[in-house]
Amino acid sequence: MEEFFENELVKKFEEMIDNNEEFYFETEEYEDIIIYYLEMGDISFAEMATNYALKLHPNSLEIKIKKFEVLLELENYTHAKELMLELKEASMESTDFLVCCAKYYSNLGNPRRAIEFCERALELKEEENFLHNFIADEHVNMEDPFKALKHYKLALSFDQQDEYSLENIMFCYGQLKRSDEAIEFLNGYLDKFAFSETAWYEYGQFYFNRKNYEEAIKGFDYLLAVNPQSVGVYANKAACFEAMGEYLKAIEVYKEMLELEYTKSFTFYKIGLCYKENKQWVQALNAFQKSLRDDPQFYLSMMEQSYVYEEMGGMKEALHFAKEAVSLNDNNLDYQKRLAFLYIDSGMFEESLVCLKSLIDYEPTRFYNWYAYSEVLMLLGNYEDAVVILKKAIKMHNRAELYYQLSNCYFHMNNQKDGRSTLASALELDPNLVEDMQQKYPFIKEEVDKVKSKKK
Repeated sequence: MEEFFENELVKKFEEMIDNNEEFYFETEEYEDIIIYYLEMGDISFAEMATNYALKLHPNSLEIKIKKFEVLLELENYTHAKELMLELKEASMESTDFLVCCAKYYSNLGNPRRAIEFCERALELKEEENFLHNFIADEHVNMEDPFKALKHYKLALSFDQQDEYSLENIMFCYGQLKRSDEAIEFLNGYLDKFAFSETAWYEYGQFYFNRKNYEEAIKGFDYLLAVNPQSVGVYANKAACFEAMGEYLKAIEVYKEMLELEYTKSFTFYKIGLCYKENKQWVQALNAFQKSLRDDPQFYLSMMEQSYVYEEMGGMKEALHFAKEAVSLNDNNLDYQKRLAFLYIDSGMFEESLVCLKSLIDYEPTRFYNWYAYSEVLMLLGNYEDAVVILKKAIKMHNRAELYYQLSNCYFHMNNQKDGRSTLASALELDPNLVEDMQQKYPFIKEEVDKVKSKKK
């Protein structure tokens, strides 16, 4: 890999560009330069190298095929098609050309035609692993996991340690719901390649998805024995213990994970969650605080501290940390709901309005957002504002509760006429709510009888 990044040909080519000079490169050398840039994803330099190469070697089929590949990367399909037709007669025995043709049709959404070119390329007995993976991917695009499975297996037969093929074989078995065959295949593979990290990972995931957590842990343990530096696998193993309700064991695994990590905030957060599930509130707080020391902007840990303080009866602290979490992530509607609840619980109705306003702005289809907002406005005595909100709410939600609220507002504003007509609508929509509403809004108690007698 180091040699690849320190490509002498590329250095020489870039020196030529920088100094506006002209060096001679053989066709094969230009091919290597173009391949380097394509591998690095530097398509602009790949295009530049191709253009220079064609000036020097205008009749080179190999360079023209590379030009074809660059055009595909640039999504310049009009020129790519023109070049494909130009090269077709002379290049049908070139694997690179046939692969480019397959990519052209694949990119344009014609998987069957792409497969035809791959099958033609397979006759040349080159790049079989790549070509079978290509064909399999096209079958996946056509939602045919049965044929895809066949070709991923063929790809694996040409390179038995191809992680891509192996992962997709398990994916196809999952799509086909053939779990017995999947684990039989995987066990057979592990008999041959006992040190395959990908295979052990797939083994662990297979059993995790089937909630056989003990067997999943075995797979992850084998993987960690092969490669103790696999940080993500510790998280998977810990997730197994969490699913089993063995939170202290999960914490031990997360602590092992901490030893390998550079950024530790998320792992401390997970440790905090485990302590929280285990109702060890002080330890949970300690973990969340460590998470925030590692990353002061980690709002997940900030909000979790709010939940823990609420469990401990520290509502003032719960409110403080909820405010901090919302300041870090004010687009999170769940956070806005929680902060609104905590404000209301603390009697800070005015402060809750900002959150409640956000909720009706971002979730207008949720009835209870409107209901809560208008309720707080009434508690504050802002009946005129409440009327405006309730009229908007009723247009979206023809619910009796809103009419009861609106009638209460009108009565408080001494608008008896609109109050009674609105109350009549509420009683018509749902008379069963009237007792609860009379307790909530004493003002409408005496009005209910008047409305009912008038209806008779």
